[in-house]
Amino acid sequence: MILSARFKIIHCLNQFFGGLGGEEKASVAPVLLDGPKGPGILLQNLFPEFEIAATIVCGDNYMAENEDRAIQEVLDILTPLFDKPIDEQPVMLLAGPAFNAGRYGMACGAICKAVADQFNIRTATSMFPGNPAVAEYGKDLFIAEAGENVMAMEESVKVLGALGLKMIRGEEILPETDQCIPRGIRRNYFHSQSGAIRALDMLLKKLKGEAFDTEYAMPTFDRVEPAAAVRDLQSVKLALVTSGGIVPKGNPDRIAAANAQRYGTYLIKGISHFTSATHQTAHGGYDPTYANDNPNRVLPLDVVRELEAEGVIGVLYDYYFATVGNATSVANARKFGENIARQLIADGVQAVILTST
Repeated sequence: MILSARFKIIHCLNQFFGGLGGEEKASVAPVLLDGPKGPGILLQNLFPEFEIAATIVCGDNYMAENEDRAIQEVLDILTPLFDKPIDEQPVMLLAGPAFNAGRYGMACGAICKAVADQFNIRTATSMFPGNPAVAEYGKDLFIAEAGENVMAMEESVKVLGALGLKMIRGEEILPETDQCIPRGIRRNYFHSQSGAIRALDMLLKKLKGEAFDTEYAMPTFDRVEPAAAVRDLQSVKLALVTSGGIVPKGNPDRIAAANAQRYGTYLIKGISHFTSATHQTAHGGYDPTYANDNPNRVLPLDVVRELEAEGVIGVLYDYYFATVGNATSVANARKFGENIARQLIADGVQAVILTST
């Protein structure tokens, strides 16, 4: 257990929170800055036990488009800090908070994992539970729960800092008390009563109308009211969206067969129909033979083009969106839907045909 009163740490931020700029700086390569920046100043003020020796800043797009190279550049930049005498080396890297920003979250997760592996130090990050990086790195890292957006900055930094201190001090970390996202690690323990007795006790209480606490809470899902019917198809711009996994041949975006972490956006301008030579399904969980033989069976581009030619619909949107619904989390599905809807609305689409398997 480390007993030092002040711990040297590294903080990791994206270009915006690191003070380099907004989207115009999203392609900036990793840089190392002295001392705390942005949220790091708040972190150090809230936790005087920390001394932020340096801040690593990297552009969201640069990391997303050049992950392997960017990670190596981060490790190269940080190496001199670990060539110092042991008592001058950082003992931890904290990243974020990334809130619900997908690119930022993926960068934080990738950097934390790589730094922990390379330098054998503790790392932790912070993000909203629905951030897609949680599914990617949740089993490898401690992830403190953050709010959905920057409005929750102070509380999110408090949770991240408290988690970091407990990790450095070697204290036990429990998701329910430390506000970190469960990593799926199970521990056995002995209860005073068997599961059968506890289950019967809950059943009897339920039959009597008495209050009881379940040991396995079922998820609750929101219900979305369907949109009103389209009154005049002949004047609308129509789009195609599928969770049936229809992707270009070779699956260039590596859409997973199950538990999808991303969706793809694919051009169909000038294409009258899908063929087995040009497209396939990436979906697992069902026999793909007929979908691969004729991808239009899952995403009916051929029929929609006929309707477009006949004037039944106004015009077909130039792109379609595809992901896989098989075991994909509700949080990811909601995120995909929100992002796709924003783009469709921005591009003037008034109606969508949604298909599954």
